Amino acid sequence: MQNRAKRYTYRIEWSPEDGTFVGRCAEFPSLGAHGPSPEEALREIISAVEHAVEDMSEKGEAIPEPLTTKS
Repeated sequence: MQNRAKRYTYRIEWSPEDGTFVGRCAEFPSLGAHGPSPEEALREIISAVEHAVEDMSEKGEAIPEPLTTKS
């Protein structure tokens, strides 16, 4: 699942309110992850997406296609 999760679109931002970096995934807008560095926030959001994809797969739910593969 990890390779699939890496194909999604991610954004890392500094959150002054939280005093940490926040990672988001465009294809999974309800997910977010924090980290003390941009790299850690990216690792955390990729991990969250991996778990979401795995859970959706087990439940037979439709998994969002990466934006980069849409025409």
